[in-house]
Amino acid sequence: MESSTPSRVLVVAHRTAATPALLEAVRDRAARGPCTFTLLVPDSAHGLHRITDPEDHHDGEAAAVLARALPLLQEVVGAPVEGMIGHAEPLDAVQDAVNLHGFDEIIISTLPARLSRWLKLDLPHKLEGLRLPVTTVTAKDEAAVTA
Repeated sequence: MESSTPSRVLVVAHRTAATPALLEAVRDRAARGPCTFTLLVPDSAHGLHRITDPEDHHDGEAAAVLARALPLLQEVVGAPVEGMIGHAEPLDAVQDAVNLHGFDEIIISTLPARLSRWLKLDLPHKLEGLRLPVTTVTAKDEAAVTA
């Protein structure tokens, strides 16, 4: 059953938003059929902000990730890619994005397993609770991971 409406793919990443593994996964997804992409970068809180009030801090880091990754993603798909900054907690950020914007599938990009907070939180499995297809991409080359 084919739809004339392109699938809306939510790409969730932070430090891995510009890694070769994610770019390849997005390229592969774009080649499988009509789709549009939105990059969601959770606005990570650091230090005391993570404990006191993760929503009350500057989002400059997330904005810098978007500025670095969006041109690369647009190049691999050959089309515009939207960008958005989400809640500091990645599960909340994804749930908000899916509920507000109606995505059809999710690609989540994480650090290697021994470094990934998202994998330790079992985020990919929790996202499956949204009843959308979830693809997990794990960065393989630590040197390519953006700081």
